[in-house]
Amino acid sequence: MSFRIEKDSLGDVAVPEGAYWGSQAERSRNLFQISGLTEHPKMIDAYIMLKKAAAEVNTELGLLDAKVGGAIVAAADEILNGQLRDQFPVDVFHMGAGTSFNMNCNEVLANRAEELLGGNLGEYKIVKPNDHPNYGQSTNDTFPTAMRVMARTMLSDLLVAVDGLADALHAKGREFDGILKSGRTHLQDAVPIRLGQEFTAYAVAVQKSRRWLEHAAYELEELGIGGSAAGTGLNTHPDYRAAVVTKLADYTGIPFRPSPDLREAMQSNLAMAALASGLRILCLELTRISNDLRLLCSGPLTGFAEITLPAVQPGSSIMPGKINPSMAENLNLVLFQVLGQCQALDYSVQAGQLELNVMMPGMAFAAQFSLQILTNTLNTFTENCVVGITADAERCKHYAETSPSLATALNVFLGYEEVSKVVKQALREKRSIPDVVREHGLLDEATLMAALNPATLTEPGIPGR
Repeated sequence: MSFRIEKDSLGDVAVPEGAYWGSQAERSRNLFQISGLTEHPKMIDAYIMLKKAAAEVNTELGLLDAKVGGAIVAAADEILNGQLRDQFPVDVFHMGAGTSFNMNCNEVLANRAEELLGGNLGEYKIVKPNDHPNYGQSTNDTFPTAMRVMARTMLSDLLVAVDGLADALHAKGREFDGILKSGRTHLQDAVPIRLGQEFTAYAVAVQKSRRWLEHAAYELEELGIGGSAAGTGLNTHPDYRAAVVTKLADYTGIPFRPSPDLREAMQSNLAMAALASGLRILCLELTRISNDLRLLCSGPLTGFAEITLPAVQPGSSIMPGKINPSMAENLNLVLFQVLGQCQALDYSVQAGQLELNVMMPGMAFAAQFSLQILTNTLNTFTENCVVGITADAERCKHYAETSPSLATALNVFLGYEEVSKVVKQALREKRSIPDVVREHGLLDEATLMAALNPATLTEPGIPGR
């Protein structure tokens, strides 16, 4: 490999000859060989959109030469259209605040703009990384802005996936509405419920979890661009920040708005904590629902076996014919990973000092990784699991009609203590509740049948009256 020599404030740096990145990205590439992971395409999009907006605004304000500003915008458009995507080698875990990646973006834009204007890579005679793509900017306001834009755009995809799951669960609720089954509390038999009611409740829980993500989306839409180094706006035009935010809103279709206090925007990453909270609440609800589905499909002979999840893979390398709840297991694997990333986000958010939080590269990774894997798993779980769930109506009905908790409906006629005796005898002698009631002549047949009609036990009211 051949190299060119670039100079920065620390001295000479050998940069690969054909690289569009420069000395600072090269230093970072060699120093921080940590994860082998580079920034997510959505983070690249967000940062380059921000640089494009800044170049356009600074040109319009007469702060950048029109020729230079136009070349930066043209270079940004090329990247946004898919070119030069291999020119961002900085590891996701690099130096504090995100300076390496900010400079990676500045260097790629400067080198490509230089090239478009007839210059050569690494010369920076016409377009300089710090002076032009970074005009009026700092890592301290660009990285949190790009991070929020990235997270907000990826959150849009997650919200669509959440809606798809809720819709699929609601559809199962309607499909299974006529299937009676035994409820269970403490994992013990309880009063009857309809299978459709269980699935509808799952859908409602998913929809309620969505509200917290909506709140996170609102917080992420507040941007602190224009704060420059410490939130004071040093070296920025008074009209700059509002104009940049307007352009980002136009590019994305998302109602981004300027932060009302740029000092707070630099010091605090509350928006990322809000995202962590929303993700955590959704993951906790989905973990519960996924575990319920695994219980309800347990069997096929020695478990509940009230529902069947679609068979997507053979379940065992040694037991022929075994089928596992693979999609529900995959969902849990991802949910636990996201919960861990939420913890990392929380720790990072509280780690700021004074005018800056330097843990933003970790926040950006935790956010993009969580949003990507959660969106993908919800889509595949909905398509390959939920929509294909079937129910064993006869098994559900058998459990509902033989459950001793069916006797709860007799409390209003016989009293709790008398009914307890009936239940104990039925369990001891392995007999049905109606048989024991008849033996002792506790109720006439019409009242008994009306009170123990499982269909009337799944709605508000007093069965038999």
